[in-house]
Amino acid sequence: MSDRMDVPAGEPGPDRGGPRIPRALNTLVAIAVALAVAWWFAPDAVSSMLLFIGVLVVLVVAHELAHFATAKLFGIRVLEFGVGFPPRIVGRQWGETVYSLNWTPLGGFVRLLGEEDPDHPRSLAAAARWKRFIVLVSGSVVNLLLPVLLFAVAFTIPHEESIGRAVIEQVVPGAPAEAAGFESGDVIYEVGGRDAQNVAAAGRLIRLNLGKEIDVVVRRGQVFETLRVEPRWTPPSGQGPTGITIRSQCTFVGGEGCVPFTETVSQPPWESIPGGARATLDAMILARNELVSWIKGGNSPAVAGPVGIAQTTGEVAREGGVTPLLMLAALLSINLGVLNLLPLPMLDGGRIFFLLIEVLRGGRRIAPEKEALVHLVGFVAFIALAIVITFADIARIASGDSLFR
Repeated sequence: MSDRMDVPAGEPGPDRGGPRIPRALNTLVAIAVALAVAWWFAPDAVSSMLLFIGVLVVLVVAHELAHFATAKLFGIRVLEFGVGFPPRIVGRQWGETVYSLNWTPLGGFVRLLGEEDPDHPRSLAAAARWKRFIVLVSGSVVNLLLPVLLFAVAFTIPHEESIGRAVIEQVVPGAPAEAAGFESGDVIYEVGGRDAQNVAAAGRLIRLNLGKEIDVVVRRGQVFETLRVEPRWTPPSGQGPTGITIRSQCTFVGGEGCVPFTETVSQPPWESIPGGARATLDAMILARNELVSWIKGGNSPAVAGPVGIAQTTGEVAREGGVTPLLMLAALLSINLGVLNLLPLPMLDGGRIFFLLIEVLRGGRRIAPEKEALVHLVGFVAFIALAIVITFADIARIASGDSLFR
């Protein structure tokens, strides 16, 4: 996420002296050797970490490039564009902007002149309100659009996909599914007018429609039935929104039991791009439904910090290859975009909130030092929360658990 800070207009650029780059390179070589040793003893952990860092850097740099480009477009002075967080490894100045590579590889930042103080004519705070809004919101917009491309590429790359439809194994007595007339053995074909091509799709489509009455088309023997059911926001533990247990269609193979149907699929761009847009919208609705369900008394959403996400990234890459990794990156990008829009101090949404207050007050600004203090407190609280979540992630991993279990 962005970490833009005020600095004086005359801040000097990085030292251009010769010794700094060789020292940085020597340190990088030492880190590379340390990683090689760690890889020898714990290859899964190192590969998970590197994959996570790579995915995160791409997502955050895309976010910050949007801030950078819109600020440049509106003539706002960009003091620094950094990959990673300080301390700095190396930096070079081109024009009025320093481009830096930093030691903490968990994101990036853009430093704009005067975010709270409008004294300088080329500061962010001195720009028109509509320009400030575009600069602040642009990073999240990119993070919410990037998943369309990531999902589309994932759908285009040939990959194995389950094609066995969901078969109902059990209907919980008294659940909405029983009242709607579902029976064991029913095969689910459509949910809410959309094709439920496999177990994952059936479950996703049901969760997309929590609290709504939807039509579910099932095949019962050789007859198709349309049943109407309302998935619950807060089902009892272990029951699911409608109260059914499902499995994938499969075929029995001697000695191997019931083997699910799978095939290699690949969509052309004219199908994968609209599919990517639909998948992005679905992911946003699922995130909203999970939050609403939690507020209504359901299970709390799964929360993970950098360590937990790195573990998940490694598991997804090892078990599913490139396609699931791209889908995970798309979901992380959506989370990053939504998180930054929340009206919380330090985040882009927090700055947009102060901009909204300014509009409601007829153009009168909050004092720059007061706004800066609010963002500082938010930053401290964010770091404290990240530390707590990281300890929880480490404890979970040490106990052998996964976010998937």
